[in-house]
Amino acid sequence: MQQPHLEVRSKQLIDVDGLRFKDLNGNGELDPYEDWRLTPAERAADLVARMDLDELVGMMLINTRFTGFIAPEGAETSHDGALDERTIEAGTSIFATRKVFGTTETIERLKLRHFILRDPVSATQLATWNNAMNEVAESTRLGIPTLAASNSRNENGEPIFGMNDAVGAFSTFPATLGIAAAILGDLAVGGDASLASEFAAVVRQEWLAAGIRKGYLYMADVVTDPRWQRIYGTFGEDPALIADIIGRLVAGLQGERLDGTSVATTIKHFPGGGARENGFDPHYAEGKWNCYPTPGSFEAYHLPPFRAATATSSFMPYYSAPSIAKSVVQAVDGVEIPYEEVGFAFNRYVLHDLLRGQLGFTGYVNSDSGITDNMCWGVEDLSIPERFAKTINAGTDLVADTNNVADLRAAVDHGWITRARLEEACSRLLIEMFALGLFDEHTYVDAAAADGLIAASPGWELAAATHRKSVVALKNSGGTLPLPAGTTVYVEVFHRSPERAELKTTQARAAASEHAGLRLVERPEDADAVVLFADPQSGNYFSSTPGLLELTLCEDKQLTSTGGETYAETTLLGADRFRGLARDARARGQKVVLSVNLAMPWILDDVEPLADALVAGFSTFFDAQFDVLTGASAPHGRLPITLPASEAVIAVDEQGRCASPNDVPGFAKQQYMPEGSTYAYRDADGNDYVLGHGLTW
Repeated sequence: MQQPHLEVRSKQLIDVDGLRFKDLNGNGELDPYEDWRLTPAERAADLVARMDLDELVGMMLINTRFTGFIAPEGAETSHDGALDERTIEAGTSIFATRKVFGTTETIERLKLRHFILRDPVSATQLATWNNAMNEVAESTRLGIPTLAASNSRNENGEPIFGMNDAVGAFSTFPATLGIAAAILGDLAVGGDASLASEFAAVVRQEWLAAGIRKGYLYMADVVTDPRWQRIYGTFGEDPALIADIIGRLVAGLQGERLDGTSVATTIKHFPGGGARENGFDPHYAEGKWNCYPTPGSFEAYHLPPFRAATATSSFMPYYSAPSIAKSVVQAVDGVEIPYEEVGFAFNRYVLHDLLRGQLGFTGYVNSDSGITDNMCWGVEDLSIPERFAKTINAGTDLVADTNNVADLRAAVDHGWITRARLEEACSRLLIEMFALGLFDEHTYVDAAAADGLIAASPGWELAAATHRKSVVALKNSGGTLPLPAGTTVYVEVFHRSPERAELKTTQARAAASEHAGLRLVERPEDADAVVLFADPQSGNYFSSTPGLLELTLCEDKQLTSTGGETYAETTLLGADRFRGLARDARARGQKVVLSVNLAMPWILDDVEPLADALVAGFSTFFDAQFDVLTGASAPHGRLPITLPASEAVIAVDEQGRCASPNDVPGFAKQQYMPEGSTYAYRDADGNDYVLGHGLTW
């Protein structure tokens, strides 16, 4: 084997057989875990045998870790401002229920080595931060390095904790639904899903430059309930398409096998979070259940993308628990699923028997955040040490967003978790770290070069092309589009937030004014065409709405809560003005072009009739949309989700049963609808807004 380049900052290098190795434990000898000639499994086996209980416990927790670069003014930092050394009191978020200690103390005393990176900082700052953490880790007893995982950073969207933590520092694509829309367009013209492979290649290249070696990438969940707020982070509702995309992403990010050029993936949320109960999400108690009321839905619709991803380094199970009362018997490969009504991270059948036994997965299981404190569905009555024992013995190897070493150690001290199980979990975790080269030549990266490498990435050009390809033309009455050269346009963006509406309107008008084929006017009555962008928002990521999540474009709509009380809901501030602008323009004989951002499958039954042309975007840049509206780019995208026809087709009765099944994707719901009811929306021109719909001209 070829001698790797090794860098140490506190330990020494030793020479053996004419080769150099890191003396990570400082004993002056070459121990097996320090020997880069051995396999990752051999090195991991040696290291876990040397680790004490506290080191094993610390290795099995992953916690959010902030950089020092955006710490509040006057906050304690170290390593020239890279490391955040603050102590943060408990209760700062639904995950941070424990006191958070400074970075150095967390590495040295708590012995954590896995961290979740959320800060929106530059690539050079990320690399500097990673280097500083590893410098601290190198100085500890065994010199075990750190590994930071990040949620996606290469898709456009509004920053949301745990979903879109950082946007814009890396090449920026449309939302994942937009990537799926572009790929469906490729398939429609005889192509394939190679865009997913190209996307993975640039993400890998950019993240390597910044020293990010682990990604919570991507959601393999199949959309089956239209009210689920996390739809925008998925690749839509087609299990076969998602399986193709996810398989390509795992291969593209990791390579044929994990090595020093890989970004290791964590695919989420096994065994599929899309089977919501009327849209409620398990970040809160109202959404704790996964429901499977339709025979065969688990295997036919939810499992295929995860089957395609078994080469991933790790899987993340969802918070939700399977409901017996709200499901029928489901089976996988002829084996019936024995429902245990506990969250999937506590569910031994799902993690051990199904994932490892039937699907053949050999990596590690990384829980979702906060399962031992808040989102502990089905085990709420257990003590926190008992919850640790339940999830780890079920098959979880890494417990997320906690630094609670005390309660995990208590579970060990009570005899509820054996040392053998700790060593098994830590071996799986360490195999990944050894394979990635974190103990050897890839502990540190060239931070100074990172920003330049990102700026020169081919990802920017690919992203721009993908934005254009993602636009879906839903309706084009009378050949309204493309807009002729020289068309005067009035442009406005509507949002739930007035500040974001103003900002996005400024951005959209700038994009229109810079487009050679358009002339921007200030008043709608002076325009040839009124172009309105709707960017609706519904609900809150971390708490349930009083009633069902709203999918219409509305302002102060009076609704009834689950408790029978009246409340008001707004998904689009100025919704009445939005409709009024469209009506007035039509009355004046102007063309009306509407664009709706499909973060969710919005109900458009009282919006579409107002439009001469209607397009869909997916956090798609405004300049790309104007390219399509003017014909500079041909419309290419296809719908990755089916849009419901009306509120009636997703109505929920007094028993909580939806008119269309929650566990079946939109393209297949029609076969389960009551006679005379049609699930998918049909517009005034006869277009059905189903999976794969998209016009061209």
